[in-house]
Amino acid sequence: MELFVNSTIDFLGKKKAALVISLILIIVGVVAAVSIPLGKANLGTDFAGGVAIQYRFENPFEMEQVREALKSGGFEDADLQEFSGTTKLLVRVKRAEGNLSALSASIGDVFKTSMASNPYTIDLVNEVGPTIGAKLQKDALWAIAVSLFGILLYVAWRFEFRFGVSAVCATFHDVLAVLGILFILDKEINLLIVTALLTVAGYSLTDTVVVFDRIRENLRVRNKEDLTPLINRSVNEVLSRTIVTSGTTLIVLVALIVLGGEVIHDFAVTLAFGVVVGTYSSIFVASPLLLLWKKGGKLIKE
Repeated sequence: MELFVNSTIDFLGKKKAALVISLILIIVGVVAAVSIPLGKANLGTDFAGGVAIQYRFENPFEMEQVREALKSGGFEDADLQEFSGTTKLLVRVKRAEGNLSALSASIGDVFKTSMASNPYTIDLVNEVGPTIGAKLQKDALWAIAVSLFGILLYVAWRFEFRFGVSAVCATFHDVLAVLGILFILDKEINLLIVTALLTVAGYSLTDTVVVFDRIRENLRVRNKEDLTPLINRSVNEVLSRTIVTSGTTLIVLVALIVLGGEVIHDFAVTLAFGVVVGTYSSIFVASPLLLLWKKGGKLIKE
């Protein structure tokens, strides 16, 4: 499906405006990244600490009834996960002042009062303390760092080192940008969101590699052409593919956001922002970064 036939959009001519947008996104992302270790972001139980309790009710229940019961009991921020085809319910509550065992007992009292006709048993109770939460934060950062390093090695091997550096910078830009957006929206940062950010990095890389592949092809057959029009030509040639891929992916993600339920809602939202930012960066961030290797209108040759 070719949406744009022989388009001649001057993408690099808009690089200054794109630079301003990217700087804003990066600054917000850096603020978010600094706020997370300081505990000033909306951290989930994985990072902030808390308790996860799995209940088994005797009879089926309505999730809305459970939410209303917990809300009336002062646990409106609790994360709920229902196990399809069972009467099991997982409740996660962030760390609060006081003993976590007492917190678990308080949740049980809410169910005994608001859902007295539906007795329950507790299958398991997992507590996440501040030490474990800090370790999970460190492990999450390592996961992102290792993935970026892997991207650098892959693209450097698949293309050339200069392409790898540009791809890593664009991917890091995307991860920071999406993290900043989640921070502004006060979305809860947990391990599922870290998984989404790593997925965003993979999507961004895929989109960037398509653009880089066309740039490399044009460099071989048009090696005497100035780099700026060559990059513009390359981006325009894959523009339809980029928009169609992003558009169809967004259709699926919107369906997940609307119909997927509360458990994966923030995960799908994160991916949706990642697709938009990743598409933007492959056009307005990754490609212009190659101009940093410019010398006499051409890429520096090793």
